[in-house]
Amino acid sequence: MQRMTRRGVEWLSAAADNPEECRQAWADDPRMPCLLPTGRFFDVVSVDQRLGMEMFDRLQRTGMPHGPSVIDRKAQRVGFFLSSQSRETFTFYLGRETSSPPPFRYLGQGSAVVVPGPIPLSEDRYQWLRAPTRRPEANPLRPVALATALVASAELLARIDRFDERYPTPYSAVAALPEETTTDAG
Repeated sequence: MQRMTRRGVEWLSAAADNPEECRQAWADDPRMPCLLPTGRFFDVVSVDQRLGMEMFDRLQRTGMPHGPSVIDRKAQRVGFFLSSQSRETFTFYLGRETSSPPPFRYLGQGSAVVVPGPIPLSEDRYQWLRAPTRRPEANPLRPVALATALVASAELLARIDRFDERYPTPYSAVAALPEETTTDAG
């Protein structure tokens, strides 16, 4: 869980319909979530929490470019922020990765997202996985990295699920081993 910096608060609150009201609400209660419109300053790709956590971990471990990320623990969703108007680039690269993309929601113009306050606590419903520290710099690789991580993470989770179905117990895994043939080399 992370906290927003002052510059992150300025950038994110500027996306609100009333930026001053948003900043004041956060000054009064830094844990207060806020509903912000998408499409002006940023878009958001939202996925199931299990997939989103795998994607976030993969993006972090590999050093792939990505922006702020948020988790809604009650809805069990993770949202990844992209520059506004990134839908076409994101879906283009998603299509290059797979012909059957995993389920996701793209929140652009006309949508909204709930974001945590600047200082959420660990029991809060909305939390930052990666909080905005400033206005994210435009990076054309972000939608490419996100599309790649989405597909790779979904494939990994599918393989893990198949393993669990195939080997529900340790005995079933051992029973599937081929019989060893022993030869005497001596």
